[in-house]
Amino acid sequence: MAADGSVVHAFLSKDEKWRMQLEPDEINLVLKQAVLLKEDQYFYAHPGVNPFAIGRALVNNLTKGRKTSGASTITMQVARLLYPKDRTYVNKLVEVFRALQLEGRYSKDEILQLYLNLVPYGGNIEGVKAASVLYFQQSPRALSLAQAVALTVIPNKPSSLRIGVQNDRIVAFRNKWLKEYAQLNAFPGEAIQDALQEPLEAFRVQAPKLAPHFAYRMLKKYPGKAIIKTTLKPAVQEKVQQLAFNYLQRLKALNIHNAAVLVLNNQTQTVEAYLGSADFLDDMHAGQVDGIRALRSPGSTLKPFLYATAFDKGLITPKTIITDVPIDYAGYRPENYFGTYHGSVTIERALATSLNIPAVKILDQMGVEAFVQKLQQAEFSEMKRRGTHMGLSLILGGCGATLEELTSLYAAFAQGGKLASVQWLQEDTVKQQKQIVSAAAAYMVNQILTQLQRPDLPHNAQNSAHLPKIAWKTGTSYGRKDAWSIGYNKNYTIGVWVGNFSGEGVPELNGTDTATPLLFSLFNTIDYNSSESWYQAPAEVAYRSVCPQSGLPVNTFCQDLILDTFIPGTSSINKCAHLKKVTVSEDGKFAYCTSCQPNIGYKQAWYPNLAPELLSFYAEQNLPFKKLPPHNPVCNRVFQEFAPVITSPTANMEFLLEREEQQKLMLHCNTINEVKKVYWYVNDKFLQAAGASDRVFFEPTQAGKFKISCTDDQGRNTNTYITVRFL
Repeated sequence: MAADGSVVHAFLSKDEKWRMQLEPDEINLVLKQAVLLKEDQYFYAHPGVNPFAIGRALVNNLTKGRKTSGASTITMQVARLLYPKDRTYVNKLVEVFRALQLEGRYSKDEILQLYLNLVPYGGNIEGVKAASVLYFQQSPRALSLAQAVALTVIPNKPSSLRIGVQNDRIVAFRNKWLKEYAQLNAFPGEAIQDALQEPLEAFRVQAPKLAPHFAYRMLKKYPGKAIIKTTLKPAVQEKVQQLAFNYLQRLKALNIHNAAVLVLNNQTQTVEAYLGSADFLDDMHAGQVDGIRALRSPGSTLKPFLYATAFDKGLITPKTIITDVPIDYAGYRPENYFGTYHGSVTIERALATSLNIPAVKILDQMGVEAFVQKLQQAEFSEMKRRGTHMGLSLILGGCGATLEELTSLYAAFAQGGKLASVQWLQEDTVKQQKQIVSAAAAYMVNQILTQLQRPDLPHNAQNSAHLPKIAWKTGTSYGRKDAWSIGYNKNYTIGVWVGNFSGEGVPELNGTDTATPLLFSLFNTIDYNSSESWYQAPAEVAYRSVCPQSGLPVNTFCQDLILDTFIPGTSSINKCAHLKKVTVSEDGKFAYCTSCQPNIGYKQAWYPNLAPELLSFYAEQNLPFKKLPPHNPVCNRVFQEFAPVITSPTANMEFLLEREEQQKLMLHCNTINEVKKVYWYVNDKFLQAAGASDRVFFEPTQAGKFKISCTDDQGRNTNTYITVRFL
């Protein structure tokens, strides 16, 4: 049952009957009056058996030699329907006994409700509600007088008065009783006349099957319940189904055949629409699969949760600068979606544009185990199953998640960081909540995901007059097998997945252009012209001036300050260090350390304090930057803490090479700014001198362990070890 009391989906009973339990508030007063007058006028007066009716029937039957009138009360009919037996005098006495038992145990209203639930309507239809839904496609409470009387007369002859087959006969019986009611002044005369003129255009239809995936899930989740009162809203469900089905027709030409949608009400955390697949009857493309519960690669959809967690740990703030350059983690070399790199970006830009490298770096700083524990707290099933045995690829979709889990997670951002259990039933009024990220972190994420200057805005969407006011994030799994788009505002959180249940990838499939247009259409339909009010900063959020070069609190050398949000007592208070003061010769040709600084003939100057990987990136891309002059060549002091960082080959790795192919291994390192030249050694034998950012190649001639050494022009050295095997 839906939130408005209508039937969402009906299932046959174990004995193959259509029975739909009638609730007390669904009993139409017109129907009640018609039934009582026809079947048992003294229902509320007798104890279950009407002795006057029995006496009258007995006299008539004996004097006329045949049955001319019945004596069964509604209670006795309930007894016969509950315990059907052959019609004999002995069984009649049993029926009377059962009726008295029923009256002793149940109230009159409960007995009448039992009668209306059990009365036959021909074929395998039993009960007023099943008849009303299957014949008139509406709830019993909405029956007109003509419809109510029609349903009152059919049980007398259910096999010969079949709606859709013998409507003329039903109308004749109906009108006969309407005239009887008129003589009794049971209903207003005008209502009787309207009912007599009302045509009976009813016919049997199939049982409602509005949300089949949802219905089967509820049936399994709550076994034994005759009626399951859910929070589903038929109007919303029908809109979602129609939009998704029509949208998918356009995608089929691209070999994309499945879609799933989940709509949560953020105020109540109830499910208002549940679309497991856009076409349940599409057997060719596994339409019966429930895409809301299917475990799929989440792509980039976990990034907002990662950044929110990092905000809470004080690792970053929205304006913090992070490097976006090629990086190697023990052989794992993540790449950005478009294969490009930006050098340095703010955290908010990294999230808004869904860059991969910054996300992997943040996960590495936080620790995979710590983030997995947060996902376990957020009720991600695969995280609970697999534990912490995951790698850095987790944040780029290297795990499994369901649309339900992701939609619930984003609903937490809409609720100030509080994750609430999904409410399935109307009776589930107590919301269980837990704070998975702070209100401050949730607010920061909300502000970032609302930005429109981002690559995951669908083409031409910015020119649309009806762009919904939402925060949203897209995701595309590896191999383009899954396209995600999840959005929220104060009213709703909507999760959309598009792809193929078969797991087949499609080149055109991506979250931006495949899933987000449907998300926008859903918001514009379900929550059109919603309030323009947006989330206000919670009390835990504060503002501070930061340096645009680092995103950190300003130092004396910082200029052109910008405003940033932060969490007092949590966010880092380290000051900006994007510049460093260096002692150089007066002509600027050499730099001095404290050991070789002369007494005169020097000056101090500010130079960029760039990370080694950023220096290598600038050099490779031929991007200009202010370089430190080389260190004083006559100085003999060595600073081991600034030794080269060998990025290739990866330390402690085993390499399998084809001997016949004469394959080579690449040597590369990152160095600090002032290093100009490095010297490469293999097993302590000099190989080659090269520029600090140059790539050097060597060909192993035999299998075994190799020691790779790199020494910079200041004498600082780094060693790494690898193993080579030949196939």
